Amino acid sequence: LLHQRAYSLGARREYKIMRIHHLQHVPFEGLGCMKPYFINKGHQLSSTHLYLNEPLPQLHDFDWLIVMGGPMGVSDELHYPWMSKEKSLIKSSIESGKIVLGICLGAQFIADALGSKVYPNSHREIGWFPINVAKQLDNTIFQGVFPQGIEVFHWHGETFEIPASGVLVASSEACQNQGFIVENRIVGLQFHLETTLGSAKALIENCRNELDGSKFVQNEKDILEKEKRFLPINKLMIAVLKRLETNCAQ
Repeated sequence: LLHQRAYSLGARREYKIMRIHHLQHVPFEGLGCMKPYFINKGHQLSSTHLYLNEPLPQLHDFDWLIVMGGPMGVSDELHYPWMSKEKSLIKSSIESGKIVLGICLGAQFIADALGSKVYPNSHREIGWFPINVAKQLDNTIFQGVFPQGIEVFHWHGETFEIPASGVLVASSEACQNQGFIVENRIVGLQFHLETTLGSAKALIENCRNELDGSKFVQNEKDILEKEKRFLPINKLMIAVLKRLETNCAQ
């Protein structure tokens, strides 16, 4: 990997320029706030838009794999023929020692690749709800990153078991397993930190039928009325990325 020197308050540090590839399942669930961050850092970005039947990369083509969300489920291979090859790529990426980050459906794909069960959650969870950060997260690179009780954005109906080698990230009232980290380089987040106001509007436009008024599903007005809500979660997303970058550089 290429190295680049950066200067902060007179102190020199080095970080790696990485080739970051993301897998996108639908047009309206992209990198969100992650994209400008990566571009500003000088990382090389590439993608596979699976809904367009674009070819998947080879393992030697990237250093970091990000698996985004989508309305489908991990067992929907009959409806999405590309899914079996995607699962193989995710598993191979994990086994080869790469950084792998999954968001929502992406987290479920990673859990599945690690041998954990993915199943319907007892509640659909859509909108802004707080998470309780797990104490054991202090034993990982995420120590001190997640503020206790922070309100984050959710849009999911399924959940997963925490992988045998994984550490729980957080829980919410509606969903016990909200994320995991394995070996300080494999991360699955059930909730969305990357979401911006624009991408939230796109989610609603394309998945409005899921706003069913159940206990943990907010309406469109409640989701969008406070634009400033997106700033703390985007800041937290960047903090997560920085910790993964730092760990990779060591």
